[in-house]
Amino acid sequence: MKADRVVRRILFYVLISIIAMAAIIPFLWMLSTSFKAREAIHTIPIRWIPKEPSVEAYTQIFKLSNVNFVRSIFNSFYVSIMLTIIPLLTSAMAAFAFAKLEFKGKHALFSVFLFTMMLPGTITMIPNFITLKTLGLLNSYSALLLPALCNAFAIFFIRQNMMRISNIYIEAAVIDGASLYRIFWTLMLPLTKPVLFTMGLFNFMGAWNSFLWPLIVLSNRNKWTLQLGLGNMGTQFGNYQHYLMAGSLISIVPIVIVYIIAQKYVEEGLATGGLKG
Repeated sequence: MKADRVVRRILFYVLISIIAMAAIIPFLWMLSTSFKAREAIHTIPIRWIPKEPSVEAYTQIFKLSNVNFVRSIFNSFYVSIMLTIIPLLTSAMAAFAFAKLEFKGKHALFSVFLFTMMLPGTITMIPNFITLKTLGLLNSYSALLLPALCNAFAIFFIRQNMMRISNIYIEAAVIDGASLYRIFWTLMLPLTKPVLFTMGLFNFMGAWNSFLWPLIVLSNRNKWTLQLGLGNMGTQFGNYQHYLMAGSLISIVPIVIVYIIAQKYVEEGLATGGLKG
């Protein structure tokens, strides 16, 4: 039995090592390619460590005439922060109502929210596009924000955590004369901080990496996000892989920084969120 456990453990570590390498190798190739000159990209045999490292790709992508890289980065930060904070607030408000308030049709309405989670996002793209076109909101950041205001998964995720909070706290606050507004801001939000950080990270990552919907609603190049800029580079600079790899690495950095900052709360939020129905 002891020998069987040893063999299973060895096989387990071998398997996870193979999976880890499969995930890391593309990133290492991206990093290596970004520091190569154009003529060294297709060198055979492959050189993982560039013989003559070059930062040409990192300097040139900021000088492209057809893509304003700095502007695209700023736009992505603006859009991502907007699509993180505002939808997170609206989701927390809805989650508080579903978790702690009693009103007619509460469970039926929440069931409708859960049903929308089963629908692929592509199904709602055409109705959303027609609605935004009718309202004259195309080619504006409002077209990115409005469809994100109602996030069924975020509402469900935060609600499940709020249901774990004892009603005793709310009853004590009501006795002290606190309004629902004050209970929400000074009691519920601090108690659900880990879940809010987790959902905020999900929102930020989704907004930062979003490509298809911004491509549909944004036609003005000055409003393009970083992902649209990289997509345009991919069509016009397909033979300049080091440009694309450098731009892709730059696009990864904010996600890594945000995760490092929120890591403590994210791990706690994932451990506690969605445990109670």
